[in-house]
Amino acid sequence: MSWWDADDDEDEPEFDESDVRVRPTRRGSRPRTKVRPEHADAVSGTVYGVDRGRYAVLVDEGGPVERELTAARASELRRKSVVTGDHVDLVGDTSGEPGTLARIVRVGERETLLRRSADDTDEVERVIVANADQMLIVVAAANPEPRIRLVDRYLVAAYDAGIQPLLCITKTDLADPDEFLANFAGLDLPVFRSSAERMPLDEITAALIGHRTVFVGHSGVGKSTLVNALVPEANRAIGMVNVVTGRGRHTSSSTISLRVRTDAGTGWVIDTPGVRSFGLGHVDPANILGAFTDLARIAEDCPRGCTHLPDAPDCAMNEAVAAGVLGETGRARLDSLQRLLTTFAGTT
Repeated sequence: MSWWDADDDEDEPEFDESDVRVRPTRRGSRPRTKVRPEHADAVSGTVYGVDRGRYAVLVDEGGPVERELTAARASELRRKSVVTGDHVDLVGDTSGEPGTLARIVRVGERETLLRRSADDTDEVERVIVANADQMLIVVAAANPEPRIRLVDRYLVAAYDAGIQPLLCITKTDLADPDEFLANFAGLDLPVFRSSAERMPLDEITAALIGHRTVFVGHSGVGKSTLVNALVPEANRAIGMVNVVTGRGRHTSSSTISLRVRTDAGTGWVIDTPGVRSFGLGHVDPANILGAFTDLARIAEDCPRGCTHLPDAPDCAMNEAVAAGVLGETGRARLDSLQRLLTTFAGTT
């Protein structure tokens, strides 16, 4: 009999996975795993403010246990941005008690994403806000002077993101805004006029109910003043316009969501820092045309690669307007569309 046939195995040791020794990494930490926990017990909320790596999150909005949490981003999300308006899932201490800190472990799919770049050649996007469905562009009739091209850029960004734009022109007691507003006559763009004597708070509030509206505007146009009037508890800082340069001083330094409450319902104002430039390096020009649904249908007959600009050969839209098919309203809308496309074309 050989030792292979021996049935005496009492002296042979038994091993299981607990006996396996894993060599530590150079830093002495445990080996990394690609298996992430499912966090099935996570609670859902919406980010309404971001400040230096801490996120203010509202959980159970409008529900019986609505509460505000302070959260940090989980390590597995370090490569993914979290911005105001994001729908997130949280674990950890989600009680909302003072001094507690939850952890964001998932970011939901974004329905809309408002972005800008530092300039038109910058490929790096700056995400402003997620999941907004309206944009209120605030511009002054004077002091500082209104900038048509900046408003055009806001409109391009809104159309690209699939967000409905609104326009509020302030300081109408200092100058007549009609000439400026004529530039946008062809757009489906609700306009609110505001002056020192009358601020159209009821009309603007009605437009905010049921929506998440991001406020944008040049520094010094009165955006923070308007936000404070709509949401008195906001206490957003208000700045003055430099009498020499005509420029406003940045007063809002962060993006934050503020709730508007009325008997008719609630809405959200998303206040953003004032900007003097709005890069469009990320924009898809097809989204601009798509916002003009009536013209987009006509553009289906355009030749391949048509720019739709005034000098575009065989452009179906130019031909339709020239033939009087669309009337004066159609001509105004085409002028507005072509100005926006020209604004974008200048960035490429």
